[in-house]
Amino acid sequence: MISLIIPLIFLTTFLLFLSILQFLTPVKEETVKSRIDRYFSANKEDVVEEKKIRLKLNLNRTKINIRKKLLTKAKNNKLEISLYRAGVPLKPEEYVMFQWIAVALGAGILYLFVESIIIMPIGGIVGFLIPRFILKKKESDKAKAFNDDLPEMISSVVGALKSGFSFPQALTSVMEEAKTPMKEELGTVLREMQYGTAMEEALNNLKERMPSDDLDLMIQAIIIQRQVGGNLATVLEKIVQTIRDRIKIQGQIATLTAQGRLSGMVIGLLPVILGLVLYLIQPDYIGVLFSHPIGLILVAIAIVSCTIGFFLIRKLTTIEV
Repeated sequence: MISLIIPLIFLTTFLLFLSILQFLTPVKEETVKSRIDRYFSANKEDVVEEKKIRLKLNLNRTKINIRKKLLTKAKNNKLEISLYRAGVPLKPEEYVMFQWIAVALGAGILYLFVESIIIMPIGGIVGFLIPRFILKKKESDKAKAFNDDLPEMISSVVGALKSGFSFPQALTSVMEEAKTPMKEELGTVLREMQYGTAMEEALNNLKERMPSDDLDLMIQAIIIQRQVGGNLATVLEKIVQTIRDRIKIQGQIATLTAQGRLSGMVIGLLPVILGLVLYLIQPDYIGVLFSHPIGLILVAIAIVSCTIGFFLIRKLTTIEV
């Protein structure tokens, strides 16, 4: 009897401790499932990461091929300068890839509307020119913002020089209060000077990065003053007055030539708008232009003529001061 009771006691004790252990550390089905899901999700993340790495490698290989086959050293440097002046954070080969994509999109979209393979090259040309137009527009906007802040920057430098600051110290004080893109350009000049570049070379690098007649005038005055001596503050005051007079004259010229520039825009956009209106009113009537060979020739002649007229009027209304 005792030999039977002792095993029962041990078995009861074992079951009691087992139930307590299961209560304290429960192994639920959800816990096991979550562990399995975590394992498989980790594997999926590894697969996704591997695909991303492979995509980056293919993209880098494509960039290298573009740089070798299409971009010469001179063209690459020129494109780098244009991208920097426009403030676009792209490499030259990446910009060329975007141009290719824009060519394909332009040709494809025009084919969807016209359904004519003959006219697809026009869409490709438009797609090729759109990135260049955007780049030139951003470059001109950045240059305009820089030139607008240039008189105030020179005036602040003059005030700092009269207070006893040296020229680098004056640039530092102006940089702290300047706006984009003046702040970035002055910061680049000061960093180059801190790394051992001569002041004349740093200012000439600024002129290459930001082409401006007013900036060129200021830099030449600073370089001459450092070579022959003189009061730099007085020279810069005269330059500020010259720049402001030039800006005033440019505003007057823009007002007087506004009518001519508006005429150029009307000449360029009127055929396009009229064609869209006719297409909405009577698609079959104007559709012959995009389906018949003679109509396609007339459309090409009209595009060339309107483009020439637009640029001639812009040339006539552009007066350099």
